[in-house]
Amino acid sequence: MAQKIEKITSREDDFSQWYTDVVKNAGLADYGSVKGTMIFKPYGYAIWENIVAITDKMFKEQNVQNVYFPLLIPKNLFSKEKEHIEGFAPELATVTKVGDKDLSEELYIRPTSEVLICTHFAKEVKSYRDLPLIYNQWTNVMRWEKTTRPFLRTSEFLWQEGHTVHASEQEAKNMTLTMFDVYKKLANDYLLLPVISGRKTEKEKFSGAKETYSIEALMYDGQALQSGTSHYFGTNFAEAFNIKFQNKDQKEEFAYSTSWGVSTRLIGAIIMTHSDDQGLVLPSKIAPIQIQIININESEEVEKTSNQLFNSLKDSYRVFIDKTDKSFGFKISEAEIKGIPIRIEIGPRDLTNNVVTISRRDTRTKEQVSIDKVVEYVEKQIQDYDKNIYNIALKNLKNKTYEANTIDEYESILNKNQGLVLVPFCGDINCENQVKERTQTNSRCIPDIDEKIEAKCFNCEKQAKYRVYFARAY
Repeated sequence: MAQKIEKITSREDDFSQWYTDVVKNAGLADYGSVKGTMIFKPYGYAIWENIVAITDKMFKEQNVQNVYFPLLIPKNLFSKEKEHIEGFAPELATVTKVGDKDLSEELYIRPTSEVLICTHFAKEVKSYRDLPLIYNQWTNVMRWEKTTRPFLRTSEFLWQEGHTVHASEQEAKNMTLTMFDVYKKLANDYLLLPVISGRKTEKEKFSGAKETYSIEALMYDGQALQSGTSHYFGTNFAEAFNIKFQNKDQKEEFAYSTSWGVSTRLIGAIIMTHSDDQGLVLPSKIAPIQIQIININESEEVEKTSNQLFNSLKDSYRVFIDKTDKSFGFKISEAEIKGIPIRIEIGPRDLTNNVVTISRRDTRTKEQVSIDKVVEYVEKQIQDYDKNIYNIALKNLKNKTYEANTIDEYESILNKNQGLVLVPFCGDINCENQVKERTQTNSRCIPDIDEKIEAKCFNCEKQAKYRVYFARAY
């Protein structure tokens, strides 16, 4: 980061510009040479690495094995599952030439890997003894987006995509919900994102899926962000790609499959949920630097204390001593903009009293702490810090969640406040299309508690099947 910190636009004045300012000033990313692509700078990529490490550990607890599949997909393979190709057709990037020679068959740059993995599964699976196969890959994909924004929606992005194949419908459904629970735990416990969760409507489910489950986070400005999905395919892909196995009764049948994924848009969710007009605010568990030590000068006594505190904290936390040739004031501002949870300032005056000054990024409060109490103090402050930023996000979610029974009530709410609105809904795709055309909103999910209701659809007034969250979304 250059030794210049530009002014961050207020969230209240221009939320979109505020987001861009935070990404830029925190040194998270830059724009790529191709429209819609982005460069992860070290600090931004470090956040992703921490998310990957946490998530991958949870995956391995569910017996997930990591694999890697090719980038290119032959056209003939992609065309096998009709609903799938129709869902991705507008976003496909196609390779037609190598050097000066036209290819005999077009190749698609993967928007997702179902077709490649299902083709592989068809070769691997012969008997019930071969099942289940539980694979995941950490990789990049490309979807040619019209409107892009760093982390939230880019033409190329990083993600994980899990793919499994099973011998029974129930086992596959259980896997779908197990991974769904993993995502809820990731969001709530590590990213400190309070989410609503549930099943997608027929219109919004993944192309080729029988059921899609999603977690939806609410941003500070009241718009929703889909933050993770888990899909149950039934035998749809097995039938398209001939994934058959011989069961225990020596009869041949189609296998049942699932897929599930989260992406680097989680970083966008973290920024827009937790950060403020001073810059980033990062959950401690994924912050690249959890504690930053800043020395007022490099006197022998200050440096000795700095190293002493570093050594006492480094085994439990990601600690960094800022030894760059920058002014003390700049180091303070930079640490704040980067969202470092805890800052320890060490100066000769404080040391005469055997104390240091400790600041929290969320409350921006400072307190002088005895050197021999620093480790104990920091442990409590990091716990309180995480609780506080989660509760702020939870309050925002609760304050911006509404209910409506008619389309007029729904529009009236959204004209005054952005947020999630729970409405009775018939579930019909055409009805949802009407709502989207009229209000520029769509359904987010049918809540996990799917209770029977006696109500009319808020839009078409037919019998409602369930209550659904609708919202404007990124």
